[in-house]
Amino acid sequence: MNINKKDLPKILVIRFSSIGDIVLTTPIVRCIKKQMPGVQLHYLTKKAFSAVIEANPYIDKFYTIDKDVDEVIEDLKKENYDFIVDLHHNLRTMQVKRGLKKSSASFPKLNIEKWLMVNLKVNKLPNVHIVDRYFETVKELNVKSDGDGLDYFILAQDEVDISSLPATHRNGYIGFAIGANFATKQLPVHKIVSICKQINSPIVLLGGKEDEEKAKQIEQAVGDKIYNACGKYNINQSASLVRQAKRIVTHDTGLMHIAAAFKKDIISVWGNTIPEFGMYPYKPGEGSHIIEVKGLSCRPCSKLGYKVCPKKHFKCMEQISEEEIVKYI
Repeated sequence: MNINKKDLPKILVIRFSSIGDIVLTTPIVRCIKKQMPGVQLHYLTKKAFSAVIEANPYIDKFYTIDKDVDEVIEDLKKENYDFIVDLHHNLRTMQVKRGLKKSSASFPKLNIEKWLMVNLKVNKLPNVHIVDRYFETVKELNVKSDGDGLDYFILAQDEVDISSLPATHRNGYIGFAIGANFATKQLPVHKIVSICKQINSPIVLLGGKEDEEKAKQIEQAVGDKIYNACGKYNINQSASLVRQAKRIVTHDTGLMHIAAAFKKDIISVWGNTIPEFGMYPYKPGEGSHIIEVKGLSCRPCSKLGYKVCPKKHFKCMEQISEEEIVKYI
């Protein structure tokens, strides 16, 4: 069924979490806004991640929740949306759609295909990036991909002046995003230290407060070529540091997708998760590379990750080639 664009003055896009997943929805937001003149586009997310979209010029209004959609459902009803684009497709989004009783389309999450890959190592996953699959959700709106990649917008007050960095880092640096949501998606500290020692450039360590202790260990082991930015900047300020970096080394995490939005050259390092899940860097710089250990019978062990390697050997990260990473840098 095709829906006439002029009949859709107000659309709600839903993606509750997390940083990278929200960034991956930005092509949908941009294309709806640009291809449906006059449309009002609203966005529903978690309050913890609202900073990721607050400067996006294609979003007219956004709503946030802490935990429960009941916090906003009455306000959403007053908006009288014409269509809901559900890019999360979970219990909370089902509650929103049921409460608003409006036409909607939901993103297919491929849970069965991911289960087969994780548990039986049977690959039925489509060779399509998640962003391109997102566009299936808006085909009823006659909205199509413009091929321009991801967006990330930073408020002026969050732009980091490079002159505020140590003098050693003001003429360029490598950004190294050392964190991720799960330990099995992160290089061990000793591997990061070894890689940093082999890099002949200043390095800025990027991450949140949860990465501070690890970053201190790396800084102490490597020395003055390291500037430890972990926990010192908010997400948009960290994005500013990503934008100003010469290259980005990163795990499968939100800063990887922010780097892709800025078309940076990205060296992405993969542990227990795999690019075949469809969440590899989307249209990054031409000098980008994926680093992974192929052929492990235990990989992927999860579509998300674990606190520790289930097999106790952590081969997916311990066997990562440091030389390959340094070569691409």
